[in-house]
Amino acid sequence: MNIAIITDDSLPKSTLVHAKMLHELAVELKANGHSPVIIAPGTKPQKSSLDKVDFENIEYWKFKSGKLKGEGKVKRAIRESLLSIRAWKAIKPSIQNFHFDLIIYYSPSIFFGALVNKLKRYCNARSYLILRDIFPQWVIDEGLIKEGSLIERYFRYFERINYSAADKIGLMSPKNKEFFDFKTNNSLNTEVLFNWIDLKGNSPSASGLREKLGLQDKVIYFYGGNIGRAQDMSNLLRLAKAMKPYSDAHFIFLGQGDEVELVRVKINDWQLTNTSLLPSVTQEEYKAILQEVDVGMFSLSATHKSHNFPGKLLGYMHASLPILGSVNPGNDVIDIITGSGAGYIYENGQDEKLLKAAIDLYDGVLSREQKGNNGNRLLAQYFSVETAVQKILSVHEEASNAVS
Repeated sequence: MNIAIITDDSLPKSTLVHAKMLHELAVELKANGHSPVIIAPGTKPQKSSLDKVDFENIEYWKFKSGKLKGEGKVKRAIRESLLSIRAWKAIKPSIQNFHFDLIIYYSPSIFFGALVNKLKRYCNARSYLILRDIFPQWVIDEGLIKEGSLIERYFRYFERINYSAADKIGLMSPKNKEFFDFKTNNSLNTEVLFNWIDLKGNSPSASGLREKLGLQDKVIYFYGGNIGRAQDMSNLLRLAKAMKPYSDAHFIFLGQGDEVELVRVKINDWQLTNTSLLPSVTQEEYKAILQEVDVGMFSLSATHKSHNFPGKLLGYMHASLPILGSVNPGNDVIDIITGSGAGYIYENGQDEKLLKAAIDLYDGVLSREQKGNNGNRLLAQYFSVETAVQKILSVHEEASNAVS
């Protein structure tokens, strides 16, 4: 089959987890005899409306678009609103004699629904939405936009188009599916589709991070990924502050997002000499860094209503790191990770429990190794790219069976 994979960010320049995940998905699809094409906004400078490039034997169609990440909220909203229009205009000449059989699209962004609908009609194709961010619900929960406001209604309009374009929607966890089904009155075809990783990839050599930062003998607690409002970075910074008496503990925050400045300010104001803030790195550099740290951290805001399973956890588990996290109440990632013995996760606000777990991991080398190994086994059982491909392709098989 010819398969389109539509996303708002892509390799080789992206540092985001989902760009890596979708590339690995394309590689596995190609290994199964299919012809995947990843369609995504290009990066400046791009003179033509569509650049076709090959990266690691996967074809990318990069359409001309304004920068999305790291822009002001209004500018980003405008540019994302134009994604479907710009993409369709750019790729339409290329599909005159080349049709897609299946369209896979990733959300965020919520603005690809119109493009998917056009491709479905033009190519008589099926579609699968990988839904990883129930937007705008989480920004309403965070109080960033007001429920019932004009901007909320605007986003809801595109959200409805995005969902209606999908023949099937994959949610990242059982409770996330339950929450989504409730919000949509069970009106959509949904299933659980866990995040995935290519288990066959080789582990890179160490990055030299310890030597660069002078942390040779430290126990490193590492956070890598988006540093934003949804993650509530103050949550993990409070932990770093509480761990100051433990002289061999060091915290590293690496990434980009709208709370980078908040992290920088609090490191200074709280005199967190045990904490480093680093900019984003390439995917290969990131994987190398994971070989040198001791604990993988993550955080989700307490006000979240949906139940995210952050993609960064897969990288931690692949590197056999114990996981230390804090999430919104009722999130089933608690059961998944702690139930398998892969780490400690508590509700956001349970600072004393989080501190106690951090100290346990600080004191126990064997505890860190055991939990890291448990996480690696959990990864192999539920989060392989092979499993993801089988689930996604089923939407096309179901259609074929219905016709026959």
